[in-house]
Amino acid sequence: MPPRVKLFIAVLCSASVDQSYVATLLSEVFGSTDYQGAPHPFDVTTYYQDEMGQGLFRYILGFRGPHTADILVGAKLACVELEKGSSIDGKRTINLDVGYLDHNKIVLASTKAAGQKLYMDAGIYADFCARYAHGRYNPFEWSFPDFKDGRYDEDFATLRTMLRRSHNE
Repeated sequence: MPPRVKLFIAVLCSASVDQSYVATLLSEVFGSTDYQGAPHPFDVTTYYQDEMGQGLFRYILGFRGPHTADILVGAKLACVELEKGSSIDGKRTINLDVGYLDHNKIVLASTKAAGQKLYMDAGIYADFCARYAHGRYNPFEWSFPDFKDGRYDEDFATLRTMLRRSHNE
């Protein structure tokens, strides 16, 4: 049986996007949310500005489980479709980085190949982006810059606690 994990989505969008709309949209696919982190400025790259505009922020949404690690491919494919469906004039209004955490690691789903990513299926890769040690998830050199600078540490700690509690139920 695949291990139980805490499913989350890192939502990237502009201030003009209604966060409750995004949560509702994602809940229709992944079930109800049980965590929403504070929005953090997305100021580590200008990569998305041409498509999504300026003043972007990212926040973490957690989903009520149970989920298992084998959800990753289907979840990423669903997120790609939700991004397309929310696009205006061919430009995304939301970017959805779906992943999971367990007691030992954080794994994101990706459509892009890279040296550290493992191919799963249907064009989706698993990106091992952090390992739990010394009381926190420690990112790797290849992890997203905003995941590396600590701004989501509290979010991931809370999600890990929620996962641990769900294992005791």
